[in-house]
Amino acid sequence: MKVLITGTAGFIGWHLTNELLAAGFEVVGLDVINDYYDINIKYARLAEHGINHGALLYQELQRSNKLSSYSFVKADLADYDFIVEFMIQQKFDFVVNLAAQAGVRYSIDNPRAYTHSNIDGFLSILEGAKHSQVKHLIYASTSSVYGLNTQMPLLENMPTEHPMALYAATKKANEMMAHSYSHLFDLPTTGLRFFTVYGPWGRPDMALFLFADAIQANKPIKVFNHGNMVRDFTYVGDIVKSIRLLLEKPPVRNAKWNANEPDIATSSAPYRVLNIGNSYPVMLNEYIGALEQAIGKKAIREMMGMQPGDVPATHANTQALEAITGFRPSTTIQEGIKLFVDWYKAYFNK
Repeated sequence: MKVLITGTAGFIGWHLTNELLAAGFEVVGLDVINDYYDINIKYARLAEHGINHGALLYQELQRSNKLSSYSFVKADLADYDFIVEFMIQQKFDFVVNLAAQAGVRYSIDNPRAYTHSNIDGFLSILEGAKHSQVKHLIYASTSSVYGLNTQMPLLENMPTEHPMALYAATKKANEMMAHSYSHLFDLPTTGLRFFTVYGPWGRPDMALFLFADAIQANKPIKVFNHGNMVRDFTYVGDIVKSIRLLLEKPPVRNAKWNANEPDIATSSAPYRVLNIGNSYPVMLNEYIGALEQAIGKKAIREMMGMQPGDVPATHANTQALEAITGFRPSTTIQEGIKLFVDWYKAYFNK
């Protein structure tokens, strides 16, 4: 089975590549390698898979020198003609679209980066999947689509019409775009609403990374909402295991779907959206405490108010995921943060 993973030089994409290669899939990775954060960590991830970044040429497939079943191409998803033709030529069985412009606060100041990557780029993927008759398209959505919802736990069939930032709005648009292709072209699509993913090889702009840097440098950390925010922190290993288990289980038409009482999470088309979270919300102050314990050093906490675009709480209901896969994400923050800190100290020689 041949899989295209977009965003494979990114955090989740790198881990998913490992997961699928270990499961025996042939993997082709694609990434534009933009400079939203330090590209050196992206090149380091690629190097772990045997891709020499010095030899990377735009739109030229490069075979890994370590992994016979892995290859990589540097390309922009918004390059419509190239992406569609590439997908037709490669004849992928499955596609996992993880490439996107991430970050809630960055979307406030740089909105066009989000329409370019998350809207134009996703359209290229949908068209490529349609023309190449992909068996299952999985794509990253986000818990941020729940927006102003305050009822917990968050369930896939709750309204998502009130996003709080453009990032979330583009992900909601992805879900709607996917549904239209599932309906018109019988393309099986699954949108995954990730809940606050963390772990080794994470993005340097993520809170855990920023906190670790500050603690090691004896600098204060900014603790928003005075540490009273609640998040369903989800370890990256649980995310990629969920994707592997879902890959060969594409959605089918819901025969009981009723247009008069529509189930938002499914459809009369082969379409679904699923939460992937730990189902165990944790206070930000507790999360920081687990990091202090793993590092062996106290943080200097600078208490702040809420940031624009942030939600006060997230808590995933994952019963639908469990029913399909038999798997429930359950890595504790103590376990996951220790794994992150072990990697962080080794990577930065600290």
